[in-house]
Amino acid sequence: MKIASVPLLALLSSVAIAAPPALTPCPDKPNCVSTEASGKAQMAPIPFSGTAAEAQDALRRAITALPRSTVTRDEPGFVAAEFRSRVFGFVDAAEFVIDGDARVIRFRSGARSGHYDFGVNRERMDALRAALSPAR
Repeated sequence: MKIASVPLLALLSSVAIAAPPALTPCPDKPNCVSTEASGKAQMAPIPFSGTAAEAQDALRRAITALPRSTVTRDEPGFVAAEFRSRVFGFVDAAEFVIDGDARVIRFRSGARSGHYDFGVNRERMDALRAALSPAR
């Protein structure tokens, strides 16, 4: 059996390294918050300790602990979820990127319909931040 000799650089350049998914931008409506937004829609990312996988597990548990929540996508470094309002069943969609290098969770959470959300998405992200913060 003959094994071809391939330079290491050529081999490494042929391996695709997937970039983390980009967060969907917030629309120009007051019903969305994001770590990537500016102005009133902006929120700080959620810091974490431990590994990115541990942070993702904790995030998944915190999401599913919230009422009327569903994780819709879960892959290494990325989680998507939906949250339904109690009375009318409106859906808010959230995306989370676990940034292991910066040790933060970046996110975007917004209403799928309507114009105002009465601060619900900001409150939900604050609740997730509190749930993921280490006990003091």
